[in-house]
This record gives sequence, structure tokens and C-alpha cells, in this order.
Amino acid sequence: MQYVSTRGDAPVLGFSDAVLAGLARDGGLYVPREWPQFSAADIRAMRGLAYPDLAIRVLTPFLGGEIAAPVFERLVREAYATFRHEAVCPLVQTGANTFVLELFHGPTLAFKDVAMQLLARLMDHVLAERGQRATIVGATSGDTGGAAIDAFAGRDRTDIFILFPHGKVSPVQQRQMTTSSAANVHALSIEGNFDDCQGLVKDMFNDHGFRDRVSLSGVNSINWARIMAQIVYYFSSALSLGAPDRPVSFTVPTGNFGDIFAGYAAKRMGLPIDRLIIATNDNDILARTLASGEYHTKGVFATTSPSMDIQVSSNFERLLFEAADRDAETVRRYMNGLKQSGAFTIEAGEIAKIRAEFDAGRSSVDEVAATIRSTLAASNYLLDPHTAAAVHVAAGKVDGAVPMVVLGTAHPAKFPAAVEAASGITPALPAWLGALMTADEKYTVLPSDLKMVEDYVGRHTRAAR
Repeated sequence: MQYVSTRGDAPVLGFSDAVLAGLARDGGLYVPREWPQFSAADIRAMRGLAYPDLAIRVLTPFLGGEIAAPVFERLVREAYATFRHEAVCPLVQTGANTFVLELFHGPTLAFKDVAMQLLARLMDHVLAERGQRATIVGATSGDTGGAAIDAFAGRDRTDIFILFPHGKVSPVQQRQMTTSSAANVHALSIEGNFDDCQGLVKDMFNDHGFRDRVSLSGVNSINWARIMAQIVYYFSSALSLGAPDRPVSFTVPTGNFGDIFAGYAAKRMGLPIDRLIIATNDNDILARTLASGEYHTKGVFATTSPSMDIQVSSNFERLLFEAADRDAETVRRYMNGLKQSGAFTIEAGEIAKIRAEFDAGRSSVDEVAATIRSTLAASNYLLDPHTAAAVHVAAGKVDGAVPMVVLGTAHPAKFPAAVEAASGITPALPAWLGALMTADEKYTVLPSDLKMVEDYVGRHTRAAR
């Protein structure tokens, strides 16, 4: 198994190098050269597997033999032993033929734990094998940062620097990043929005001198291993609902497009997915793009679902690469347009291919609140605002013949103010996180300035050459 860049001008890498690289040196994103294939019989044979065993079965083809089977099995089992539900990602029925896939039973109560717990162990293993260290950087609109810090805290071979938008994450999200006492953890509060944070991370990767000097690596979903790990729960939920003999549709709260791209990958691998539905909030660039064929950025609106308050959806580049029949020149043209003018128009044939695979819908702040209330009343089930956005969109897309799975991306206690305002109920943090809101915080506020951020990282990493 080899990995190629969506922009075509970076070295072709094996799995381990792709994991450590994060962003390709040409600014593109790594994808597998070909998609592993599972037949209907292969998928049928996965029925009844425990989640770690299913993960081993689904993910092993991506490794290209670079990690010994017993080692990979140990890393997977260690990763999912951190979850507090025996099913890891349980499926809960909330309505007629409608289900929520609960992805928030990990250490930081968000779906990012599913991939991050495995990614940290994979990176640690590869670095130890090579006798190397790495500087990890990541941008977060809320959940990625906490999940990454929990997964990497205390690991001897990495220093982790997480950039989050100052004053634009929930108090719980912030404290999951700022209360770690681990010496290798650095939380950076950036004066700007998530797109500014993500831009700084990409600029650090594209500064090759800096990148090489600090042995830079990344944990955002630009890192292929993040997408890879998320493929598994599409298989687990579809199998629970009758796959491969019954198709399933998914509605996904979408910001950076990584979670739903994992669903696309699962479909390419043979999982019988009927529809993949993008759920956006008021920051509806992806819904607008599907409708018009034009990707046009606007200002970011603050909403009650902050992890979706994004205009530059990095992983959409991976889908463009597939829609363009893997023509890197086309992708480079689109990305140059985005950089120069904040917009590009997708060719007619390519947007037609995207529309054949994806649908989209938008949920306003008021609709999110109304959905939290109505779901609680109808099903006695409390949603977080991101999942509520997807439930609202899914309600208009349900087909009685095909089960609809909504990805439940966060525990409602991560967004208590929004949930209480909508429902009158204050969701409590689990007892094992009880000290979070009173622990001392440790973070540094920096302007959205590449030189200042690079200077801070360079002075505080142990991986500098």
C-alpha cells in the first residue's frame, strides 16, 4: 500500500511515512493509491466481531505490511480500551428507522477520540522503531485539541502544540486542552478563528526549513491515519443494521469534511452505503457548494455548534481528487483559486459525480435548539448541538426503506450552555471528569502570526535539530 498526494508533486510514501508526514510537502493531502476492497462475503464474515477485532480486519490492508500484525493488534486493543462503553461506538435508535451512532464514549467525550487514541499509539510506535522524536502541531475548532492532548500527553517522543481560536470554544472544550499537567503539552490560544488556526498549521508545514528543523508532524484530519481510523465505525454501524444485505444512509455533522470522507472511503471499499448526507450549520459552505458547484468562502458565523464554524474544509480536497479521476493538476488549479480569491468553480462533470454520492442540508441555530427540544420530548434522548444539526437535516432526508444513521459526534455535556438554553436541562459531565472545571489552566495567547507561532514552537519543542 502506497500513498499519493492530491497535488501530485510530493513523494509517494508508505504507511509509516505518510502518518508521520501529515500534510504532503506540496501542500496536498495523502490518500491511498488504491482502495482496499471487501466483497459482500468478506463483510458478512465481519458480523459479530467486537469493535477492536473489526478495526483490525478493516484497517490492516492500509498498513502495507509495515507494522507487524501482533503489534498492530496490541495498539488497536490499547486504543479502544480507553473507551467507557463495551461496544466502543454503540448505536441507539431514536425514531422510526433513525439511529444515532454514539461516538463520544472516549476520554474527551467526542468522536475525535476514536481516531486520536489509535493515531497517538501508531506514531509512538513508528518513532520508537526509528529512534526519532517529532513535534506535533494541530488546529482545533474545539474537539480535536482535547482529544489530541489526551492521547499524546506524557508521550516521551512527541511534543504537542494545539492552536485553538481565542474565546471561540466552549468552556469544557477549552479546559480539556488547558488543564493537562504533562510537560510535552502546549495549548496556544490564537487571536482569530479556526480558519486562522488551520492556516497557521498549514503554513508551518509549507515552511520546509522550519518543518525539517523541528521534525513537524500533524494530528488534524489532514493526517491520513485520522480518516482511516474513522472508517471502522461506518462498518460497525452498517453491520448492526444488516449490511451487506441491507444498505444504510448516514447524516454527518460536517465542518472539515474528514468524518464524512471516511464514510465515502468505506463506500469505496465495498460497504453498501445508500446516501452520505452533509449536515452544516449557518456556516453552510458545503451545502452551498453542492447546490451551486461553486466553492465560495464567506465570513465565519459564531453558532451553538462551534466545531462546525468553518469555511475552509480541508478534506474536501480529497473528494475533489476523486471526482477529478485523481487528476492532481485539476486539484492544484482549484486550490490555487481558493488561495488567491477564496473561491473556485467545480467542473460540471466533477460536481455531478459529487452530487451522485452526497446530499446536503443546513440547520440554523434556532432549528438546532428546536431539534434538541423535540428529540428530548419524543425519544427522551438529549443531543449536543452538532448532532442536533444532523438530526434536523436527516429528518428531511429519511427514506422509510433505508435506515438512517446520524453520527453523534459529542456528548451534550461538552456544550452545557447551548443544551440548557434549548432544553432546560443542564447536562452533567461524567463523574470521572468532575475535576475538569476547577483544575488550573495553562495556555499561551498568541496573535495569528506565523513567525511568532513558529518561534514559540521552536523554543519549546525537544525535537529541534
